[in-house]
Amino acid sequence: MEKRGPVWLKPVVDYGPIAVFFAAYLKFGLMTATGSLMAATAAALVLSFAMVRRVAWMPLVTAAIVGVFGGLTLWLNDETFIKMKPTIIEGLFSAVLFAGLAVRRPLLKPLFGTAWAMDHEGWQRLSFRFAVFFAAMAVLNEIVWRTQSTDVWVLFKVFGLIGLTLAFAMAQIPLMTRHRVAEDAADSGRES
Repeated sequence: MEKRGPVWLKPVVDYGPIAVFFAAYLKFGLMTATGSLMAATAAALVLSFAMVRRVAWMPLVTAAIVGVFGGLTLWLNDETFIKMKPTIIEGLFSAVLFAGLAVRRPLLKPLFGTAWAMDHEGWQRLSFRFAVFFAAMAVLNEIVWRTQSTDVWVLFKVFGLIGLTLAFAMAQIPLMTRHRVAEDAADSGRES
């Protein structure tokens, strides 16, 4: 059985680094905030591993992209790279979900199937919707960072992306409810 860890662990790993980034930006500016984001992301991964002896793949991929784009930002003293990071992450998530759909494997099911049992069509539709959503968020990030000030982009990154993602996820509840299956049916589907 998989060790889950305390209930506070996932929110700390997922949102702690962005909170550190925002606080550092307000006090010291974008370059210090970028370094702080890199350090907080690494610390979140270490904490996750120390608590449950594993790290989920999404935070790991995000950490790798933060390391590369944050490192380029600091090394070249060019904020363009950190501003492109959300575009790369959202675009990558979109591409992975579309690739899974192309081979008829809705990749959200392995991530969330233990928390919510749905039929195959439901997972397909949900994966498609999230793939389109992540692609739209990548485009939106590009528009915001290329047309707005750094202050506006930081607010969008910290509050806009998270808020839009939560609102979109909540809007998927009717789909998830329509395609929900009984737990025993979901278990037999996993075994086959």
